[in-house]
Amino acid sequence: MEKRLVITIAMCMLVLLAWSAFVSKTQPIVHQDVASKVLQQSASVQQAVSEPSISPKQAQPQLHEKIKLANDEIDFSVEDAAINEVLFKEHKNYTLPLVNSFFIDDKNLNFKKEASGPDFITFVHSDPSKRITKRFDFSNSKYSISLQLTIQNISNLPLKISLPIILGTQDFSSSNKFAQYEGIVVATKEQVKHLTSRKELKFSDISFVALRDRYFSLIVSPESAGYNVFTRKNNVQTAEIGIVTPEWTIPANGQIIENYKIYLGPQNLQTLNSVNPNWSAVINYGTFDFISQLLLQLLEFIFRIFHNWGWTIVVFSLVIYLLLYPLTLKQMRSMKEMQILQPKIEALRVTYKDNPQKLNKEIMELYREHKVNPLGGCLPLLLQMPIFFALYQVLMRSVALRGANFLWIKDLSEPDRLFMLPFSLPILGNEFNILPILMTIGMFVQQKFTMAKATGEAAQQQKIMLIVMPLMFGVIFYRMPAGLVLYWFINSTLMLLTQIKASKAK
Repeated sequence: MEKRLVITIAMCMLVLLAWSAFVSKTQPIVHQDVASKVLQQSASVQQAVSEPSISPKQAQPQLHEKIKLANDEIDFSVEDAAINEVLFKEHKNYTLPLVNSFFIDDKNLNFKKEASGPDFITFVHSDPSKRITKRFDFSNSKYSISLQLTIQNISNLPLKISLPIILGTQDFSSSNKFAQYEGIVVATKEQVKHLTSRKELKFSDISFVALRDRYFSLIVSPESAGYNVFTRKNNVQTAEIGIVTPEWTIPANGQIIENYKIYLGPQNLQTLNSVNPNWSAVINYGTFDFISQLLLQLLEFIFRIFHNWGWTIVVFSLVIYLLLYPLTLKQMRSMKEMQILQPKIEALRVTYKDNPQKLNKEIMELYREHKVNPLGGCLPLLLQMPIFFALYQVLMRSVALRGANFLWIKDLSEPDRLFMLPFSLPILGNEFNILPILMTIGMFVQQKFTMAKATGEAAQQQKIMLIVMPLMFGVIFYRMPAGLVLYWFINSTLMLLTQIKASKAK
């Protein structure tokens, strides 16, 4: 294989590996000071919310109430009137941990369940000055929830109040292997921002805020204006995300009612559009988002025909290969031309071994004479890399692949795991994943077909790369989701068949 092409492939894949490792690593971050709203009452003491605190009741065992819906199960902490986690039964019992979502950050509040039914639950807190009611309704549509917050002033004095409401906690510790996928989305009137809660942030007058993990999202949209969003660190490993209500003045014996639209479900474009089209902005695949969105639409179109995600990826690989075939053909022709020139280049290296400047000049002159572009084998590959990175994000975050089976693969979102070994190997673990092994063998054979004839030091380098490159790819892909490895395996196999056909045509 052309030396420059080998180096390009290695650099691109190492960048991918390094990036994945970097974004998943927990790092200490310098934070900005965050000024939060406070809970006030004319007859009460002000309570600051700018610093996280754990109330005594949070350290004690909590009463729980579970609401079982058609496809989901929501676990509530009764005393906090908050959601602890959601179990999505139809998605292989995926659990979305929220940790006191919709908890009003005031240690003096103590809720009790007032009533519940198959499609609602109500919690109430009462003290001498106020009565706070939280009613969750689940009857609107799938994954859609409505929350009604009622604050009644039962005293004889005006009540000034601003409530900080925690929406959830995100975990960046090393024990959370999917920490790299956690983030928040904040929508203001001007723009939608995709951020990490590792930094302390504050946004004013938001339209909605979302908490994301790998597959699912919690989206909250207040119906009233004037809400602020904040993130704050609990410690170096976790952060809370919350909203702060406007400051209300409730007259004696008066009340205020606030309504919130909530989405608790998968990051699926069709599902989000059916609930609220504006919320589809939550789905974002990073730098190559535009390409990722196009690839996702193509995948979903193919799936509607074959109704199996394994065959969908196989057909998708074929489609992408055919679309990129002109670039692939150009790459192979360039490599073939370089192979033809290789003996002459080797001769020049022997002749000018003591004069590097003269050697480079003569090699460039040889390229010009034969009208060969030395980068011709690299540039087509570089143009294909954004597609791979975009597809990597789509397949890693696609909830549709969770639990999807294909041939011996039980879950395309996990390594293929043909069987489990009775012992554990360094780096590879105790899983025997056959797809990455087949891919490694295919890459080895492909390199054999593309190697140019060389002598001396160049020949030694080729022999080393013949072994190192496939092994490096095999290690990188060994623990990746089977859906992604399946795509790369099919693509590599098609490339190998093309190489064999090209070599026979010589």
